[in-house]
Amino acid sequence: MSDVKWNMKGREFLHCNCAYGCPCQFNGLPTHGRCEAIMAMEIEEGQHAGTRLDGLRFAAAVAWPGPIHMGGGHIVPIVDERATDAQRDAILRILSGQDTDPGATIFQVFAATFAKVYDPVFARIDLQVDVDGRTAQVKVPGMIEGRGEPILNPMTKEPHRVRIDLPTGFEYLLAEVGRGFSTSSGPVALNLQDSHAHFANVHFTQSGVIG
Repeated sequence: MSDVKWNMKGREFLHCNCAYGCPCQFNGLPTHGRCEAIMAMEIEEGQHAGTRLDGLRFAAAVAWPGPIHMGGGHIVPIVDERATDAQRDAILRILSGQDTDPGATIFQVFAATFAKVYDPVFARIDLQVDVDGRTAQVKVPGMIEGRGEPILNPMTKEPHRVRIDLPTGFEYLLAEVGRGFSTSSGPVALNLQDSHAHFANVHFTQSGVIG
């Protein structure tokens, strides 16, 4: 059990290279044999050991050569340039799985699978996430540009709504599913086009997901 108490409530946009729905959400193997993703979150309310994190954002570009659980992953963590030194340290400790019970959050679980963690980038993160509308825009100048939108019915072209319900999830409990279009440059360069994306309201603590 972690001795450090923290919590974080906000909105998440995650876009990966799998087909809509993403088999990883169902303990299946990735669509193309490997996992690649960009993710971004905005913290509405949060604190880490008393350091407030309200209003800050963070993002990452991540890639694994195979299924996530097989390891070998690379990540570039990106933290809001507006964060103070204390806030930067707090967010990076959360992202790296420190101060978190084993297996409790996506950050701690994924941290155990990384072979390479690149130096963190401190940059402007432009992010808008509408969970119910299944839309998102994320931009980190010179590094990441992506968007999420609803899946369209191929016959009617109307938005198609589907959700993933994970009562014991370590990332979210309920997510709206859509599709995404994103690119990233730098040490983890990705080109993800018309593939799985999800949008979620999240609430983490050092002991797991509570909403």
